[in-house]
Amino acid sequence: MTATFAFWLFAITLLTGGLLVITSKNPVHSVLWLIVCFFNAAGLFILLGAEFLAMLLVIVYVGAVAVLFLFVVMMLDIDFRALRRGTLQNLPLGLFVAGVILVETLLVASGWQAGQGVIIHEALAGPPPGMSNTQWIGSQLYTRYVFVFSMSGLILLAAMIGAIVLTHRRRVGVRKQDIGVQVARTPAGTVQTARPALGEGVKL
Repeated sequence: MTATFAFWLFAITLLTGGLLVITSKNPVHSVLWLIVCFFNAAGLFILLGAEFLAMLLVIVYVGAVAVLFLFVVMMLDIDFRALRRGTLQNLPLGLFVAGVILVETLLVASGWQAGQGVIIHEALAGPPPGMSNTQWIGSQLYTRYVFVFSMSGLILLAAMIGAIVLTHRRRVGVRKQDIGVQVARTPAGTVQTARPALGEGVKL
């Protein structure tokens, strides 16, 4: 009874958080709701007995990926008022494109059939005797699914490079640190002694 209640609690909260991720008007709020989804998904993994995946979901996705998303969103300095100005004008076009994609997806889902000998879903057995859950997951990742695991790492690397490029763009009116100029400064060109007369100010 307790496990069933926990499952429904995590599942309903996860679905609600996912809905709020795509419906929130503020991207920062969307990232925060995404973190809520990650925590609830970790709870579902714990109920399945995959505590290692739950730990990875919290440490990697909440501690790194979600923080990276939040960092990028806050560094972009998006003008939300400017984004909302053309919403009603582009709404018919957006609905048309969404409808076309929906119809195509339904046609593919209804008419698609697996070929001969194609395994649609293959459930993996549990860890063999004498092997822990973490060891079994590692053996599967680095042998059977090594290509998918490597491709996911490349995708995360591309996301990290994109975040760095976006944050290092040139901005108007923002002073940027120049280490070479700071190192080359001397006391003679920095410190200035002034003796103004009585009643006169100092020009900076």
